Amino acid sequence: MNDPLIIAGKSYSSRLLVGTGKYKDFTETRAALDASGAEIVTVAIRRTNLGQNAGEPNLLDAVPPSEFTYLPNTAGCYSAEDAVRTLRLARELLDGHSLVKLEVLGDPQSLYPNVIETLAAAKTLVAEGFQVMVYTSDDPIIAKQLEDIGCVAVMPLASLIGSGMGILNPWNLQLIMERLTVPVIVDAGVGTASDAAIAMELGCAGVLMNTAIAGAQNPVLMASAMKKATAAGREAFLAGRMPKKLYSASPSSPTAGVIASARP
Repeated sequence: MNDPLIIAGKSYSSRLLVGTGKYKDFTETRAALDASGAEIVTVAIRRTNLGQNAGEPNLLDAVPPSEFTYLPNTAGCYSAEDAVRTLRLARELLDGHSLVKLEVLGDPQSLYPNVIETLAAAKTLVAEGFQVMVYTSDDPIIAKQLEDIGCVAVMPLASLIGSGMGILNPWNLQLIMERLTVPVIVDAGVGTASDAAIAMELGCAGVLMNTAIAGAQNPVLMASAMKKATAAGREAFLAGRMPKKLYSASPSSPTAGVIASARP
């Protein structure tokens, strides 16, 4: 089935985007990425060695940019200024790489996005030529404003980062998808494969996750499950599910021509 995910003019066969943090080592990171089939991988610039720490294991060696599309993110940033500074550093470390994930958090406890600072950072980054994929709340008004600024993908949370609570407000996600033309990708809150499938069945363009895989007892096996769930959910969305009914007067098997049982 030719059904690519298109972001900033580039096509990807996988609709599952995976983070590179929280694994026990880079060997496990690579094994999980391979099992997931992901082509886009997120990298926390403030927490990952991309060569800035000489003598330490380098993610670039285990997950070479020649095989994956890097998506440097601003995890741990709480202001527009910090986020912009971090992504400027990422562009230098990755030889002018422009596709980035913007997230500006509101507080360290909930990790809920600060949408005011997010909007401000997005305006600056887009003006500087970055291709911005942006993490945000599930507010459809904010989501539309981020698209209007020029973000290439909008990524509303399903629930809080790292919570594993799944999709708590599918109606808001549907409102966002109705209003936006750029890809809408669920980011944060996915806990298991069924959550990924539900997101895709709703019509989301993709799913981004890290803790759901890295925090599993068997991250590589969970990565494989997420790959299957994302693909199955997408196929179900494209197929168009049957309408929900309390009951149906029409049996699933035709009754016309059925031989009646003999009466005594």
